[in-house]
Amino acid sequence: MSRIRVTKEFSFEMAHMLEGYDGPCSEIHGHSYRLFVTVAGTPCSDPQNPKYGMVIDFGVLKRIVGGRIVDVYDHSLVVRRTADNGELIRTLAARFGKLQAVEFQPTCENLVTRFAETIAAELPRGVELFSLRLHETATSYAEWFASDNA
Repeated sequence: MSRIRVTKEFSFEMAHMLEGYDGPCSEIHGHSYRLFVTVAGTPCSDPQNPKYGMVIDFGVLKRIVGGRIVDVYDHSLVVRRTADNGELIRTLAARFGKLQAVEFQPTCENLVTRFAETIAAELPRGVELFSLRLHETATSYAEWFASDNA
Protein backbone atom coordinates (compact mmCIF):
# COMPACT_ATOMS: atom_id res chain seq x y z
CA MET A 1 0.00 0.00 0.00
CA SER A 2 1.11 3.58 -0.62
CA ARG A 3 2.74 5.78 1.98
CA ILE A 4 0.45 8.79 2.54
CA ARG A 5 0.81 12.16 4.24
CA VAL A 6 -2.13 13.76 6.04
CA THR A 7 -2.30 17.26 7.48
CA LYS A 8 -4.44 18.87 10.16
CA GLU A 9 -4.55 22.58 10.92
CA PHE A 10 -4.75 24.04 14.44
CA SER A 11 -5.00 27.63 15.63
CA PHE A 12 -4.35 29.39 18.89
CA GLU A 13 -3.69 32.86 20.28
CA MET A 14 -0.42 33.42 22.13
CA ALA A 15 1.61 36.34 23.44
CA HIS A 16 5.36 36.38 23.80
CA MET A 17 8.33 38.67 24.18
CA LEU A 18 11.85 38.20 22.91
CA GLU A 19 14.11 38.86 25.89
CA GLY A 20 17.17 40.87 24.88
CA TYR A 21 16.01 41.35 21.27
CA ASP A 22 17.05 44.63 19.61
CA GLY A 23 13.67 45.50 18.10
CA PRO A 24 10.00 45.98 18.90
CA CYS A 25 9.45 42.25 19.55
CA SER A 26 11.25 42.72 22.88
CA GLU A 27 7.88 44.09 24.04
CA ILE A 28 5.01 41.80 25.01
CA HIS A 29 2.86 41.25 21.92
CA GLY A 30 0.56 38.58 20.56
CA HIS A 31 -0.09 36.57 17.43
CA SER A 32 -2.84 34.43 15.97
CA TYR A 33 -0.85 31.27 15.31
CA ARG A 34 -1.78 28.62 12.74
CA LEU A 35 -0.05 25.26 13.05
CA PHE A 36 -0.15 22.74 10.20
CA VAL A 37 0.81 19.24 11.34
CA THR A 38 1.67 16.69 8.64
CA VAL A 39 2.19 13.04 9.51
CA ALA A 40 3.06 10.15 7.23
CA GLY A 41 2.38 6.45 7.23
CA THR A 42 0.68 3.57 5.50
CA PRO A 43 -3.11 3.50 5.75
CA CYS A 44 -4.57 0.62 7.72
CA SER A 45 -5.21 -2.25 5.30
CA ASP A 46 -7.42 -4.40 7.55
CA PRO A 47 -11.05 -4.11 6.33
CA GLN A 48 -12.25 -5.31 9.75
CA ASN A 49 -10.46 -2.50 11.59
CA PRO A 50 -12.58 0.61 12.23
CA LYS A 51 -9.57 2.68 11.14
CA TYR A 52 -9.43 0.93 7.76
CA GLY A 53 -7.95 3.23 5.11
CA MET A 54 -6.57 5.74 7.64
CA VAL A 55 -2.97 6.71 8.36
CA ILE A 56 -4.18 8.20 11.64
CA ASP A 57 -7.62 9.05 12.94
CA PHE A 58 -7.81 12.87 12.77
CA GLY A 59 -9.43 12.71 16.22
CA VAL A 60 -6.28 11.09 17.62
CA LEU A 61 -4.11 13.79 16.05
CA LYS A 62 -6.46 16.44 17.44
CA ARG A 63 -6.15 14.96 20.95
CA ILE A 64 -2.34 14.89 20.76
CA VAL A 65 -1.84 18.40 19.37
CA GLY A 66 -4.78 19.84 21.27
CA GLY A 67 -3.61 18.48 24.60
CA ARG A 68 0.13 19.02 24.24
CA ILE A 69 0.27 22.25 22.22
CA VAL A 70 -3.01 24.16 21.86
CA ASP A 71 -4.25 23.70 25.45
CA VAL A 72 -0.82 24.66 26.81
CA TYR A 73 -0.08 27.69 24.63
CA ASP A 74 -3.49 29.13 23.73
CA HIS A 75 -3.99 32.47 25.50
CA SER A 76 -0.65 32.11 27.25
CA LEU A 77 2.32 34.43 27.60
CA VAL A 78 5.62 32.78 26.69
CA VAL A 79 8.88 34.27 27.95
CA ARG A 80 12.45 33.07 28.03
CA ARG A 81 13.77 32.36 31.49
CA THR A 82 17.02 34.26 32.03
CA ALA A 83 19.12 35.28 35.01
CA ASP A 84 17.85 38.85 34.61
CA ASN A 85 14.08 38.27 34.51
CA GLY A 86 13.38 35.95 37.44
CA GLU A 87 11.52 38.63 39.37
CA LEU A 88 9.44 39.53 36.31
CA ILE A 89 8.49 35.88 35.80
CA ARG A 90 7.50 35.50 39.46
CA THR A 91 5.37 38.66 39.27
CA LEU A 92 3.65 37.60 36.06
CA ALA A 93 3.09 34.04 37.34
CA ALA A 94 1.41 35.41 40.46
CA ARG A 95 -1.02 37.38 38.30
CA PHE A 96 -1.57 35.21 35.22
CA GLY A 97 -2.36 31.50 35.14
CA LYS A 98 -1.01 30.74 31.68
CA LEU A 99 2.57 31.93 31.81
CA GLN A 100 5.08 29.67 30.09
CA ALA A 101 8.67 30.41 31.15
CA VAL A 102 10.87 28.46 28.73
CA GLU A 103 14.60 27.88 28.39
CA PHE A 104 14.70 29.11 24.79
CA GLN A 105 13.92 32.36 22.99
CA PRO A 106 10.24 31.95 21.96
CA THR A 107 10.75 32.73 18.28
CA CYS A 108 8.62 31.07 15.65
CA GLU A 109 11.64 28.93 14.72
CA ASN A 110 12.25 27.71 18.26
CA LEU A 111 8.57 27.14 18.94
CA VAL A 112 8.12 24.97 15.84
CA THR A 113 11.16 22.92 16.91
CA ARG A 114 9.74 22.42 20.42
CA PHE A 115 6.34 21.50 18.98
CA ALA A 116 7.95 18.92 16.67
CA GLU A 117 9.73 17.24 19.59
CA THR A 118 6.53 17.19 21.63
CA ILE A 119 4.23 15.87 18.88
CA ALA A 120 6.66 13.25 17.52
CA ALA A 121 6.97 11.68 20.98
CA GLU A 122 3.18 11.17 21.19
CA LEU A 123 2.35 9.71 17.78
CA PRO A 124 1.14 6.11 17.55
CA ARG A 125 3.45 3.41 16.23
CA GLY A 126 3.71 3.44 12.46
CA VAL A 127 2.90 7.15 12.18
CA GLU A 128 5.78 9.58 11.76
CA LEU A 129 5.87 13.34 12.00
CA PHE A 130 6.69 14.55 8.48
CA SER A 131 6.54 18.33 8.89
CA LEU A 132 5.17 21.29 10.78
CA ARG A 133 4.40 24.77 9.52
CA LEU A 134 3.81 27.43 12.16
CA HIS A 135 2.36 30.73 10.93
CA GLU A 136 3.09 33.56 13.31
CA THR A 137 1.36 36.07 11.06
CA ALA A 138 -0.60 35.77 7.83
CA THR A 139 2.60 36.24 5.83
CA SER A 140 5.34 34.80 8.10
CA TYR A 141 5.96 31.21 9.13
CA ALA A 142 8.62 28.70 10.11
CA GLU A 143 8.75 25.13 8.87
CA TRP A 144 10.23 21.98 10.38
CA PHE A 145 10.82 18.84 8.28
CA ALA A 146 11.82 15.47 9.69
CA SER A 147 14.10 14.92 6.68
CA ASP A 148 16.11 18.02 7.67
CA ASN A 149 16.49 16.80 11.25
CA ALA A 150 17.37 13.14 10.87
